Amino acid sequence: MANRLGKLGARFVHRLGVDSVPSAQLAEGQNRVVEASLTLIRERAKLKAELVRALGGSIATSCLLGVPLGHNSSFLQGPAFAPPRIREAIWCGSTNSATEKGKELKDPKVLTDVGDVPVQEMRDCGIDDERLMKIVSDSVKCVMEEIPLHPLVLGGDHSISFPVVRAVSEHLGGPVDILHLDAHPDIYHSFEGNKYSHASSFARIMEGGHARRLLQVGIRSITKEGREQGKRFGVEQFEMHNFTRDREFLENLKLGEGVKGVYVSIDVDCLDPAFAPGVSHIEPGGLSFRDVMNIVQNLQGDIVAADVVEFNPQRDTVDGMTGMVAAKLVRELTAKMSK
Repeated sequence: MANRLGKLGARFVHRLGVDSVPSAQLAEGQNRVVEASLTLIRERAKLKAELVRALGGSIATSCLLGVPLGHNSSFLQGPAFAPPRIREAIWCGSTNSATEKGKELKDPKVLTDVGDVPVQEMRDCGIDDERLMKIVSDSVKCVMEEIPLHPLVLGGDHSISFPVVRAVSEHLGGPVDILHLDAHPDIYHSFEGNKYSHASSFARIMEGGHARRLLQVGIRSITKEGREQGKRFGVEQFEMHNFTRDREFLENLKLGEGVKGVYVSIDVDCLDPAFAPGVSHIEPGGLSFRDVMNIVQNLQGDIVAADVVEFNPQRDTVDGMTGMVAAKLVRELTAKMSK
């Protein structure tokens, strides 16, 4: 209750500041901020793609895009601080830059980066969630328009998956298959009255027709509504209490045939907190890191985009263990996506 009151109080103070600006002036300022953000991401993507092509090109190059959004979290907003911490962990020097499959992350044909969507700056000038979600989608499209870049998005809370998947589906011209690893199904119709809640992202995705198949793996905190929504949308939900039975199937997935590709969404809390304690919603009994790697690395399908979300640096250990785990997830997704 205190957390919710704090959010409401912050919004009220913020509105007081915005309301003091004439509407026409406010709209003009918001438009300048949005255009500046999209221009920066667009031009960065263009330069990165030109570099890849100059180096001989590739079929697919993973491209990091940060979306530091945390205000749609129902509990803690720390995931807004995750993108720079993940980047820091990727390049911290405690390990080499080769992935398990031998890809070299320092090769721009394998991995590149266009920076972050300035979420907080946009919220500070009064841009609401409806428009913010469109800006996230447009930012993803800026990346995808530059061949051969494929977006690998760093969250942020899980609400970002909706605008990202929407952008991927719209850009490619059809639905994708989604592999979603998470402790929770995130498919409430509208959690606590917020249709853009991180607990509602996959309801928005399925309502929009952006996915043909949605496989949710690692589930161990699910309500009656979560199961009913799953049935409503034809979601394939794999709960942890059945993981031993389902393991062989999940470690030999074949997705994406007949659609525009595969999208992978990894919520860090899919992992047991013994492997990743730095998350907002700690749910014991989850996947091991190697379980996740086996599922992702053995996946047969064309991964066209992905995200890693819900790492909360404010709850991490002193040595940054969960940051390193999130970075490892990004590194191995990079290896899987790039070719």
